[in-house]
Amino acid sequence: MSINTKLLNKICTTPGAPGFEQKVRELVIKEVKSLVDDVQVDNMGNVYAIKKGTSDKKVMIGAHMDEIGFIVTHIDDKGFIRFHTLGGFDPKTLTAQRVIIHGKKDVIGVMASKPIHVMTADERNKVAKLSDYFIDTGLSKKEVEKHVSIGDPITREREFIEMGNCVNGKSLDNRLAVFILIETLRKLKGKKVPYDIYGVFTVQEEVGIRGANVASLKINPDFGFGLDTTIAFDLPGAAAHEQITRLGEGAAIKVMDAGTICDYRMVAYMKQTAKKHKIKWQPEILTAGGTDTAGIQRMTEGGSIAGAVSIPTRHLHQVIEMADKDDIAGSINLLTACITELDTYDWSFK
Repeated sequence: MSINTKLLNKICTTPGAPGFEQKVRELVIKEVKSLVDDVQVDNMGNVYAIKKGTSDKKVMIGAHMDEIGFIVTHIDDKGFIRFHTLGGFDPKTLTAQRVIIHGKKDVIGVMASKPIHVMTADERNKVAKLSDYFIDTGLSKKEVEKHVSIGDPITREREFIEMGNCVNGKSLDNRLAVFILIETLRKLKGKKVPYDIYGVFTVQEEVGIRGANVASLKINPDFGFGLDTTIAFDLPGAAAHEQITRLGEGAAIKVMDAGTICDYRMVAYMKQTAKKHKIKWQPEILTAGGTDTAGIQRMTEGGSIAGAVSIPTRHLHQVIEMADKDDIAGSINLLTACITELDTYDWSFK
């Protein structure tokens, strides 16, 4: 299946560290304003793309805009920059990477550490720590401070490419979901939907599902869908029970993660809908990690009937994240079908 890789490329390469989502928010608003009835932005920066339905029930779909990144904490006498992480990092993935410091103007830097040539034998055998790294811009302290201040956000630099039937780059977590939600709203333009749809592009998920919590409290949804990447550990050495999901095997229907046990009715409904529309799918049980689904499910009066569409992705939280185009297209189709047919299912407890 074909997808709009030009738009996906633009979304993935637009910066937006947690709490600093301005540029990606601007892009999202530009894309969705002609697709829905109303666009709102709350005090935290969540974007609400609202499409009116034929009854007063509400559906929230959450796709977080932020990407893992860093924040400047110190500039030393030689101009080297220390940082704190915004989101979860495996320290070894920082080795030999370029970053962009978003100050008065963008400044390119490199993640640097002690060269192996001057390490002791003990140092060579130790696991890398975040504190081993600093950012080198090639500039003096005076030049750095013309453009960079304490508290400026930092994002990773890496181009978006296509590899076979896959896309690869930084920040597919969670710009894939941003793309899928935009494309779902595009498919729904001009069509009747049973309930009010709130497509919410949330902030600060990578540091604790903060935007989704606020948005769910505002909307008080009856139904909810999280939309996020999930681990595809279909790699050499992985046992079958460790793989979580596999690339090319379809959109994943979340059963649970560390923050959410999805409503069994929603899981059954999503499976039924996928089967009805001949959409390839696979189950997802993720025992560590969470998504906006948790906030959507719990941060509303009485809770919402919540589930999630997850996009299988290899090499998560690295700059080489990889997803299959057919899985992405299938996720759009599954989410669209699930939204439009919500009123056809018996949601009573049984």
